[in-house]
Amino acid sequence: MLVSLALLALGVLTAVGAPRLLSRADWVEREPVVALWVWQCVVAATLLSFALSMTFSAAAAWQVVRGPVFGSAPSAVIEAYELGTHGPWSAALAVLLAAGGLWSGAMLGREIGRARARRRQRRRELLVRAPVLPGEEPADSERLVVLEEERPGAWWLPGGTPRLVITTAALRRLKGRQLDAVLAHEQGHARARHDWLLHCATALATGFPGVPVFAAFRGEMHRLVELAADDVASRRFGRLTIALALVELNEDRGVFGPGQTPDADLPQRVNRLLTATPRLTAGRRLRLTAAAALVPVVPILVAFVPALTALG
Repeated sequence: MLVSLALLALGVLTAVGAPRLLSRADWVEREPVVALWVWQCVVAATLLSFALSMTFSAAAAWQVVRGPVFGSAPSAVIEAYELGTHGPWSAALAVLLAAGGLWSGAMLGREIGRARARRRQRRRELLVRAPVLPGEEPADSERLVVLEEERPGAWWLPGGTPRLVITTAALRRLKGRQLDAVLAHEQGHARARHDWLLHCATALATGFPGVPVFAAFRGEMHRLVELAADDVASRRFGRLTIALALVELNEDRGVFGPGQTPDADLPQRVNRLLTATPRLTAGRRLRLTAAAALVPVVPILVAFVPALTALG
């Protein structure tokens, strides 16, 4: 059945070609929010191509699937899909893609479980370091926690009762609007639910390490969510303010010195804020957003070409 093979080829082409095209785009760092949307649409198109290929392969191989999928379709549509001419590969392809789908779900469930375990562990550690004193409200009602710590830091702890954690060293170092900018950065992560994006990206990359689009998706999500949160803060308090705040928080960690560090992207983030590259025009942002939204539509159109041809 040619439709299944065409959808499979489309999924493979998207998985291999899309990361290369996006790596050459010169607008990604200027518009990280748009880039996040584009990446999500590309991954959705890849998954949708494989899911539709599985559906049509299963419909060609087994009557129990063909009935629900094509039960109310006209005979001309059923003939257009050539369901009776399938070879032995249809069942094998359907089983292979179904196994891939189940594996993706298992990886996502495992990642969510691990993330919850990490959050519970961090909350227990937070409660030990910042216990609830007699007469205070329960910890679950607090949204801001200040830790006595010699190392400056601020982070958002997601979950059912999300909270912002900031150390006393950060409070001493950050002055006025710099502190407000850091808080706005962390709140930007929370409002956009960047934690869910990172969970999905990690699950796909862990489950399918050999698929280029999933590996690139994870790497770009970690970078782009930080750029997007930087932009949230810079629009309220200025690029220079958030850039100086990042330097104040991280200068003692060796991030801005020679050699590789776990946060090697921080100098690039600061340079990006200081260079103040102008944003794309509203029209171009709209065109990129609309074009990305059409990417997942392509596998749907491919799937329905025989039916539309038969009915037309």
